[in-house]
Amino acid sequence: MVNLEKSALNAEAFLVSAGLGRRVIELAPGESFYSQGDPSDSIFYLQKGRAKITVVSQAGKEATITLVSAGDFVGESALAAVPGLRLSRASAVTSCTALKIAREEMVRVMHEQQDVSDLFVKFLLTRSMRMQADLVDQLFNSSEKRLARILLLMAEFGQPGEPETLLPSISQETLADMIGTTRSRVSFFMNRFRKLGFIDYDGRIQVHKSLLNVVLFDQLPGQNAQKPVIPSFPRIKQAQRSAIRRLRK
Repeated sequence: MVNLEKSALNAEAFLVSAGLGRRVIELAPGESFYSQGDPSDSIFYLQKGRAKITVVSQAGKEATITLVSAGDFVGESALAAVPGLRLSRASAVTSCTALKIAREEMVRVMHEQQDVSDLFVKFLLTRSMRMQADLVDQLFNSSEKRLARILLLMAEFGQPGEPETLLPSISQETLADMIGTTRSRVSFFMNRFRKLGFIDYDGRIQVHKSLLNVVLFDQLPGQNAQKPVIPSFPRIKQAQRSAIRRLRK
């Protein structure tokens, strides 16, 4: 019988300490884990801090794909069967501590330690579900609702433990990239959220639980008053009878 508690401790011990083929690194905000086009020869386990994944087009336009936080892997594509070059850039949003693991060492450990393999597969499944949710969000939700969702995800609402309502410093340009709209629209929505009491911000954004109403109920104050009144069935029947009488005359 597998001792789950012992397995968890084994995985944690591997991911928090330096050793053969792995070392702990410290990054200041703005510093890169790796750049687009670098050899994909290592994977990172984020122990502390927040980071973002970005891509740059041939025209030089940068777009933010996603944000990652403590407990996430960064650069997991290095474990592909045929490693190549990095397709994106990972950089620190806040001060970060991470374990840099050589590709060969990570592959070896995953084959030899079931607990590490299980943890990594769980991360991949969670990342896949998040990407699907992001795609649905982009296809079907308004930019205002997409912004509310991103702010809630950054505050880690719905995750175990207390949410981190005070977000790390992030620009409106980055938020605009993530939800697929313009900076001016983000500024408009942010001001609206603040007036409604959903957020506070003075340099850093503080998210309140009431912002969940935008995502869960797709409703903002005052929206009901804008909806047209649907006539009741008795009124419709009366209108039909009046029309028939006029035709008979």
